Amino acid sequence: MARTFRQRRQMHAVAELNVTNLVDLAFTLLIIFMIATPLMTPEQTIPVNLPAESKSQQQKPDPDTKFESVTIQADGSYNLSGRVIARAQLADEFATYARQPKPPVFRIRMDAKSTAQQFIIVMDELKKANLTKITFDTQTEN
Repeated sequence: MARTFRQRRQMHAVAELNVTNLVDLAFTLLIIFMIATPLMTPEQTIPVNLPAESKSQQQKPDPDTKFESVTIQADGSYNLSGRVIARAQLADEFATYARQPKPPVFRIRMDAKSTAQQFIIVMDELKKANLTKITFDTQTEN
């Protein structure tokens, strides 16, 4: 008597969809967006043709330093941290920052075609508010 040890294989359809890879992809994209979103600052959305300078060694800022940006556009308008403000409001806005226990460092982003007078107006208002920590954004020459 011969005996067969072969098992009968039955074919049946798999009715389940494996979504593990899709979940992994979704979480990876979520983490990327969570990291990248805070790095996008409002001043990066304002198109400004920055003046050019030669490339040089830059100092690293203190990680606890808070920055606020003032953008001077070629048409004479001013943006403070992404908000359009009038020239008359500069003094009030800077006075608000001056009352803080640790005032921020102001990043001046000036269009290359804006006038020196527009720059002097911002600097004068910063000086009146006793805000002396200032940096200038430029682009490097190629």
